[in-house]
Amino acid sequence: MQDNLLDSLISWGQHLTFAYPFLLILLLFIPLLFYWQFINRYKQAASYKVSTVQFIRPVYSWKLRFRRVPFILRCLTMTTLIIALARPQLKFTQELTSGEGIDIVLCFDISGSMTSQDFKPDRLEAAKEIATDFVNSRNGDRIGVVIFSSQSFTLCPITTDHNAVLNQINEIQNGYLIEDGTAIGSGLATSVDRLKDSKTKTKIIILMTDGVDFGGIIPPDIAEKLAKLYGIKVYCIGIGSNQVLDSDPSGKSKGQTVKLDYNENLLKEISSETGGQYFSAMDKSELSKCYETINQLEKSKIETTTYNHFSELFLPFVLLGIICLVIEFLLRLTILKKFP
Repeated sequence: MQDNLLDSLISWGQHLTFAYPFLLILLLFIPLLFYWQFINRYKQAASYKVSTVQFIRPVYSWKLRFRRVPFILRCLTMTTLIIALARPQLKFTQELTSGEGIDIVLCFDISGSMTSQDFKPDRLEAAKEIATDFVNSRNGDRIGVVIFSSQSFTLCPITTDHNAVLNQINEIQNGYLIEDGTAIGSGLATSVDRLKDSKTKTKIIILMTDGVDFGGIIPPDIAEKLAKLYGIKVYCIGIGSNQVLDSDPSGKSKGQTVKLDYNENLLKEISSETGGQYFSAMDKSELSKCYETINQLEKSKIETTTYNHFSELFLPFVLLGIICLVIEFLLRLTILKKFP
C-alpha cells in the first residue's frame, strides 16, 4: 500500500505545473520572516526592573507555549496564497494520431547457415540488431515477425506494441525450429497470411535469407503469387559474403572457404513481381543500408497532434490560506490576546 501511495505521489508530482512559476520566488520572504521573528523575540516582551529575581519562579503556561502559533499561521497564510497566485495545475498530455501507418512483417531465415561469422558476431545476430533499429524507427506502423527454416512459424502477429516485437526479435535463435532447411516459400506464405486481411493500403514483407530454397511444402512461386494477389510488396535481402569461413563441428577453423550459395535470381524475381526491391548485403554495414533504403521508400503518413489539458488547483490553497488567517485572527482576539 505504501508503494502504491508513493507511486501516486510521484505521478502527481510529474504532472504538477504552475501557470506563473516566477511568483514562487516570493516564498523566499517566508524564511526571512522567521529570521526576523527570531532576532526580535525578546524585544516584543514587556519588562520591568527589580532588584533581584531570586524569589521569582519560572512560569510556563500553555499560553506561553503557544504564543508563536499566530505567527506560524500568518506564515502559512502567506505561503498558501503565494502558491495560489502562481496557479498550480495538473497537466495531462494527450496525443492523437491521424493518418495511416504501414503493416510490416519481418521474415527471418534462421537456418544453420545464419550462424556463419562473416557478419559480427554472426549473420543472425547482425540481422536481429539491424531489424531492432528498424522497428524503433517505424512509429505508428504495425509490425509482425515470422521465422523459417524447413518450416515457418509466426513469432509475433502484426501489432503496434513495438516492445513486444522487439522482445520476440531478441528471442530468435538458430534451432528454434527443430528441422533445418531454407523454406523460403513457406516463410513467405506465412508472412502473406499475416497480412492478407489487413485493411491498410500499404503492406510489405522484408524477407532475409542466406540460402537456396529447399524444404517446406509451399513453392516460392506460389507464395509470390499470393503476395501479389493481396497487394503485398516483398523486399528481399540476400545475406552473406562471397566466401564464408568453414569450420568443423567443434567450431575450430579448417582454414577452408566455401562459396556463398543463395538463389539471387529467385529473390530478385519475388521482389520485382510484387513491387518491392532486392538487396544484397555482404556485411553488417550493407545490411544496415538496406534497411535504411527501405525505411526511406516506405514512408508512413502519420501525424501526431498533442493536446495539453490543465486542471486548476489554486482554490484549495486559497481556502486553506483563508482558514489559517481566520484562525489567527480569532486566536489574537481571544485566548492569545495580548494586554499592554
